[in-house]
Amino acid sequence: MADVVTLGEAMLRLSPPDFHRIEQATSFDAKVGGGELNVAVGVARLGLSSAWVSKLPENPIGRMVRNKAREQGVDTSHIVWSKSGRVGIYFLEFGANPRASSVLYDRSGSAVSTLSPGEVDWKSALRGCKVFHVSGITPALSRTCADATLEAVKAAKQSGAKVSFDVNYRRKLWTPDEANACLVPMMEHVDILITTEEDTGVVFGIREKTYQEVAAKLNERFGFEVVAITLREDLSVLRNNWSAFALAAGRLHESAKYSCELVDRVGAGDSFTAGFLYGYLTGDVQRGVDYGTAYSALKHSIPGDLNWATLEEIETLLKGGGSRIQR
Repeated sequence: MADVVTLGEAMLRLSPPDFHRIEQATSFDAKVGGGELNVAVGVARLGLSSAWVSKLPENPIGRMVRNKAREQGVDTSHIVWSKSGRVGIYFLEFGANPRASSVLYDRSGSAVSTLSPGEVDWKSALRGCKVFHVSGITPALSRTCADATLEAVKAAKQSGAKVSFDVNYRRKLWTPDEANACLVPMMEHVDILITTEEDTGVVFGIREKTYQEVAAKLNERFGFEVVAITLREDLSVLRNNWSAFALAAGRLHESAKYSCELVDRVGAGDSFTAGFLYGYLTGDVQRGVDYGTAYSALKHSIPGDLNWATLEEIETLLKGGGSRIQR
């Protein structure tokens, strides 16, 4: 039994050290990460129970991915193991002004892209679940993954869990029209939508003058319980401002704004989701926004996809501390 259950792909991340370009690299730092895995790890580190569902090849790299989840206390007992396929890879090249960071994907033929309805025992996986979370990356992987995602969100609703969905549009996986056709019917099962202004415009065609109007339009169209939007101001490649807000029952819940030095921004949105779900489940929407934004701000300072920040560090940051050395 887990408070939060997630479904999605995890990949092997290879990054040249010391701001090297991929072409000049002689070695790569290897890490594991993926949107929904990042959320499951974050929730577990903050003190709730979580489970991550995926499909992995039965080989050392598949076991490496599974082990990274297990070492953070995430339940991996509902992973589907495959005799074929692979773990996808992505190469992350870190930039500095004026060169932006960049990502190169090598994920074709991944085991998870073959996930099909009927492979996961959702009744067992969702037993006792309070929130089921998935993102727009999972249904974008293949037609069968889209069908399996729809099966999962329907099963979650039937089990009595809330459904959390991060739009997470990836243009290298599908077109706006493909995303719209797949995700719009899925939204009727979603309670908590997490998105950005840009993704909302691309996928749902909703573009308004203000972020708040975007959230209101989403709620008007789909009837979500909560719409949360993260806001990133790109000051430079290595410095961003970060904040978020949520609209729930007609009330706006806003976070503080954090100035972030970017050690690694990958996984920051997933950290917002993890912190939001923690705060939401242990309090209310405002607590979710506060904890989500603080947790994701801390993620910017930590290498890798996973967030190694602690609940104590979140609460210190929320009280206005965090920049002075802790002795």
